[in-house]
Amino acid sequence: MAARFVSIGECMVEMAPAEMDGTFRMGFAGDTCNTAFYLRQLLPNDWDVDYVTAIGCDRLSNGLRDFLDGCGIGTSSIMRRDDRTLGLYLIELQDGERSFAYWRSSSAARTLAEDRQALMDALAGADIVYFSGITLGILDASSRATLLDCADEARSNGARIVFDSNLRPALWPDAEAMCAAVSAAAGHSDIVLPSFDDEARFFGDADPEATAGRYADAGASLVVVKNGEAEIVVREGDAVTRYPSVPAEKIVDTTAAGDSFNAGFLAAHLTGADLGAAVARGAELAARVIARRGAMVDLA
Repeated sequence: MAARFVSIGECMVEMAPAEMDGTFRMGFAGDTCNTAFYLRQLLPNDWDVDYVTAIGCDRLSNGLRDFLDGCGIGTSSIMRRDDRTLGLYLIELQDGERSFAYWRSSSAARTLAEDRQALMDALAGADIVYFSGITLGILDASSRATLLDCADEARSNGARIVFDSNLRPALWPDAEAMCAAVSAAAGHSDIVLPSFDDEARFFGDADPEATAGRYADAGASLVVVKNGEAEIVVREGDAVTRYPSVPAEKIVDTTAAGDSFNAGFLAAHLTGADLGAAVARGAELAARVIARRGAMVDLA
């Protein structure tokens, strides 16, 4: 039976270092879009993978839609705005670690939840609804409430809600507002996929088990705590299990490390793999991705 994965968020123009001479390569990327990109390559053909965002009506926006279509990602639910366009970010790399500069304050994606009915139509028939802390962070308070309300309605219609907390303080007025919004979203979610370093910094978690427990207490039935090359902690109900990560043979660009882990884990988990195998799939994919440049790399 066909199934449908719906990813919600912002896909931006990505300017990534191409060579050592200071040149850049233009592409498209964004956390929830990166995950959709990898999931489309990993999930069987009887799964649809759709992306929900808002874009402009200009050539750059058309280029994004054409790119997603070419990847096999559904674009029929993408909303169009004639007064806005895509956001842009630039990657700087040092020893494989990345830093970003952003231009996104008036991106079309910030309006993706302004039309409740359009968003509900986009989620109709979804088996999995996926969004992130970045998705929340680009929205105003009213639109965040609309997104969570629509997720709840999709959930009542049988969808499972998957949330990557993906903490980005630059998108929020302060850390307190960010943590409150992320905690609230976890209460609407079935699966939460946080990264321990971020969680420890902003929530003060002593260890990955504390992160897993906090999200379980918020209401998530399954929490998978990423932790770089250290052990990955999984909490399902009251059971806590630790799994080894997969060290990368080389680190070229850590962009999309967490996004690709999420895709590998979810592709395995959603098609019946046990948790250990699903975690291993996620860790293996992340190690593979960070050995190459850019957020989206072809797995063929």
